[in-house]
Amino acid sequence: MRRFLRDNGLSLVMFGLFLLCWLGQSLTGWSHYNQDQQEHGQPTVTWGQYLTSGEFIEATFENWESEFFQMGCFVLFTVFLRQKGSGESKRFEPEEVDKDPRAERKPDSPGPVHRGGLALQLYSHSLTIALFGLFAFCFLMHALGGMAEYNEEARVHGQPTLGLLAFMGTSAFWFQSFQNWQSEFLSVAVLVVLSIFLREKGSPESKPVHASHEETGR
Repeated sequence: MRRFLRDNGLSLVMFGLFLLCWLGQSLTGWSHYNQDQQEHGQPTVTWGQYLTSGEFIEATFENWESEFFQMGCFVLFTVFLRQKGSGESKRFEPEEVDKDPRAERKPDSPGPVHRGGLALQLYSHSLTIALFGLFAFCFLMHALGGMAEYNEEARVHGQPTLGLLAFMGTSAFWFQSFQNWQSEFLSVAVLVVLSIFLREKGSPESKPVHASHEETGR
């Protein structure tokens, strides 16, 4: 167990913090939702009911959507774009990640490297595919949750409801998306630039403390 915790400490802590914050979001959101229901003379809901409500689904997936979108874009853009001096950029000369995996194949290389062909082509881009796939799923769930919340509000106020495509054409849906996307791209851009001048000793996300500002890459 001690070895497992040592070998997986980073992912365990990050997923633990995620679950803790997600629980906090659900409990505080549930309290706020019921308070709003009472103020409008509507029935309150249980915590379990709130977890399946349009409000909670929309709030959750519109945030996840933006995270996977910016990560997918960042992974893809760092293949061919550079930022001189940044620890988040590849160097300007070829690196290990640019080598032909077939020429570097080892006995313990992943299965697709040994099989080659389509399996290797897909595996060579599997991280980007996975991130954009998660983005697409969260984008759809954001739309479904937003539609459910929008229609619930519409019924309360005696307004017509909307289908999925009609809701996705509203300014409300795109406002929710863009307000999250812009913050994600800003945070990545800030990290790329700050890593030129600032350091964190021991972190793989930082250049060595002794490295010059002109040095690109980790």
